[in-house]
Amino acid sequence: MYDELTEVDIKKMEEEIRYRRVELGPKLLAEMKRTREFGDLSENAEYKEAKREKRRNEGRIRYLENMIRTARIVEVAKEEGGIGLFDRVKLYNERTGEEREIQIVTTLRQNALLGFISKESPLGAALLGHKAGDRVEITVNDRMRYFVKILAVSHGEDNEDLPISGY
Repeated sequence: MYDELTEVDIKKMEEEIRYRRVELGPKLLAEMKRTREFGDLSENAEYKEAKREKRRNEGRIRYLENMIRTARIVEVAKEEGGIGLFDRVKLYNERTGEEREIQIVTTLRQNALLGFISKESPLGAALLGHKAGDRVEITVNDRMRYFVKILAVSHGEDNEDLPISGY
């Protein structure tokens, strides 16, 4: 399965890869060399931590390269009146009785705690194409379903300021 990403997502990943290779990588390597001189490697916690950070950096680079290699580029097309990618949506959750504002984003930029919901999540996928005033059933799994009412929709655009997810 391919991740559907925008040109901005690809650009942001390429920038992070460049930063990790050109700036962070040499710093981490220098720190490994510096801490290696502290003595016995079997008891050298600083060296082990430096090595762990270097591996973490290399893993993130591989992850981002794989995301770029397997990505399917999508255009940010606006459906007339329907919810699309990067739109802001004000919802009323019938189960909890709470209102919430979210923004539909690509998987790479999701952060549910901040209200950035992936278009591939149960909530994001269910909302796509609907309009203000619609009542939508959200199916999380076989045992978990709830309804939301779409109170308002404001169309958004792909924003370069929106960070990509880390780990």
